[in-house]
Amino acid sequence: MNIHEYQAKELLKRYGVGVLDGHIAWTPEEAEAAAAKLSGPVYVVKSQIHAGGRGAGRFADDPTGQGGVRLARSAAEVHAAAEAMIGHTLVTKQTGDAGRSVRRVYVEAGCDIARELYLSLLVDRLSGRVTIIACTEGGMEIEDVSLAHPEKILRVGIDPATGIAGFHARRLAAGLGLAGKQAVAFGKFLNAVHAAFIALDCAVIEINPLVVTAGGDIIALDAKVSFDDNALFRHPELEKLRDEAEEDPKELEAARFELNYVALDGNIGCMVNGAGLAMATMDIIKLFGMSPANFLDVGGGATKERVTAAFKIILSDPNVEGILINIFGGIMRCDVIADGVVSAAREVQLSVPLVVRLAGTNVDLGKQIMAKSNLPIVAADNLADAAEKIVKAVREAA
Repeated sequence: MNIHEYQAKELLKRYGVGVLDGHIAWTPEEAEAAAAKLSGPVYVVKSQIHAGGRGAGRFADDPTGQGGVRLARSAAEVHAAAEAMIGHTLVTKQTGDAGRSVRRVYVEAGCDIARELYLSLLVDRLSGRVTIIACTEGGMEIEDVSLAHPEKILRVGIDPATGIAGFHARRLAAGLGLAGKQAVAFGKFLNAVHAAFIALDCAVIEINPLVVTAGGDIIALDAKVSFDDNALFRHPELEKLRDEAEEDPKELEAARFELNYVALDGNIGCMVNGAGLAMATMDIIKLFGMSPANFLDVGGGATKERVTAAFKIILSDPNVEGILINIFGGIMRCDVIADGVVSAAREVQLSVPLVVRLAGTNVDLGKQIMAKSNLPIVAADNLADAAEKIVKAVREAA
């Protein structure tokens, strides 16, 4: 689960992470009032959306204008900046061409920046440890830096048995060129961020840029926080921070039925059990010349109701021109899948080609259920056969 920058900073501040004063605003008038509460004379007005690249982005109705992060030198300029953002669609590298509608802005005090650095904490799946990543090139896309200058990326893994220690901060501070009071301040900052990461069951905390001010303070100028969905049951207070307007409606509906769904930009809807099989299914669709419209893993214990819901979610995407269902019945029974598919196809009056490949537990019963339905369901013998048939059917339908 992702949250907005202002929410992330409110949380991090509770753990002692240095942030600048700021206030959220839903209208230009509220933004102007927020500026009056800050010391000035420089303010920063930031669009609040769940996407990066806001400063470099552009608004759909003003493509040659300024981006979603703007400097202002008076309360009147803050009002004008907020008016240009709120209710408008911001397009960035991470939003895609559709962009995201800005519903609120964060008005923050300015600061005297001496250096911009990069800092993030995440779980390294290879080592199974919380890993700190730091870089001297702050304010830039870290992916670009890692490609052009991989030697500038610093990594430190935290042993879960010992936790974070002083030498971690000293090693990173030296790599970032921090010494004296700056190194001490960085150590305190890093410990605070790590404490927040562990206590809140975070998946990622990214601070880009992490700035060193002219006075030697270490400040999180921006903050991105994502939480491990599997741990949210322990944090009901964090659930309240969820902004459903920033999430894909199909993904929200899928979550209600405990389905693992991610919307993509292709034209072949996919329903599969098992993440690995789902990835293989998407790959083979690409191999045959088309693109998957989604990742959808119904899991090993899906019911008829969940399968029906999955089918409806796939069809709610207007880009879907065909559906490929690929089920290997282990824990999941093929007859349950078949029941759900037939039920959903009848309910939504299926109008796109549907190819189903079943294998495993109760496969013969599943095939019988689909055959007796008298619905236009095409059976496939294996995954390659299924991919070939759905691609052919979609092209013929077009």
